[in-house]
Amino acid sequence: MKKLITLFFAISILVSCKQEVKSEKEAVVPEAPKETVTPDRSNNFPKDIAAVFKAHGGIQAFDNMNTLVFELEKKEGNEKHTTDLKTRYARIETDKFALGFDGKEAWLEQEDSTSFKGNPRFYHNLMFYFYAMPFVLGDDGISYEKVEDLKVEDTAYPGYKISYGAGVGDSPKDNYFIYFDKETKKMKYLGYTVTFFSKETSQKISIIEYSDWNDVNGIVLPKTLKWRDYNEGVVGEVKSERNFVNASASKEKLSIKVFQKPVTQ
Repeated sequence: MKKLITLFFAISILVSCKQEVKSEKEAVVPEAPKETVTPDRSNNFPKDIAAVFKAHGGIQAFDNMNTLVFELEKKEGNEKHTTDLKTRYARIETDKFALGFDGKEAWLEQEDSTSFKGNPRFYHNLMFYFYAMPFVLGDDGISYEKVEDLKVEDTAYPGYKISYGAGVGDSPKDNYFIYFDKETKKMKYLGYTVTFFSKETSQKISIIEYSDWNDVNGIVLPKTLKWRDYNEGVVGEVKSERNFVNASASKEKLSIKVFQKPVTQ
């Protein structure tokens, strides 16, 4: 009898242990992957530049995004631009051509030699830089210098000159000039020089007016850009316009394959 009782208790303890082990296993829930928090760089910039970023949603909001997509309206068919915001890999698509940059190669595919007449290396991020203002002026290797206000009719817009360190990007000798509204702090005008082809410092400044804005997932980006005449510090009439539609900013990270040249069979 004692042996039976002892055996009964042994079996009970064994079953109990197994249930406890099972319960412990069931209680182990794998942790959900933690979202990467991007450090806030707001204090890394001159006070005025930080205020401009804030008026457009904040530099941290932009830093939290990985992919930017927008379409440039054109009569012959829109251009769809896709950019990896961390690597600046790019892809541009139309009905007649596609081009891109994968960090090494700027490539082009087109129906015929008349579909795209520009330089893929120059063009792959041209509209992105204009469209992603003012946030691209928060890139590494940039210097800021206060300049005289830009006066347009009876309004003065405070401004900064933006220059790049040697070896930064394809055109380190480019200069930008950002001018913003005193009240709203939103950028109003962008001056820029082009040195990609000459590789020499240029004194010729072009001016873009930023007039309309869209909220794109929490960051404020332009809807319309107006290129205006500019001569000896005087802003003149509108020469041309560019309109942007179907914009989206996302934390999704796209595959490198999106930006590589398609493999032809």
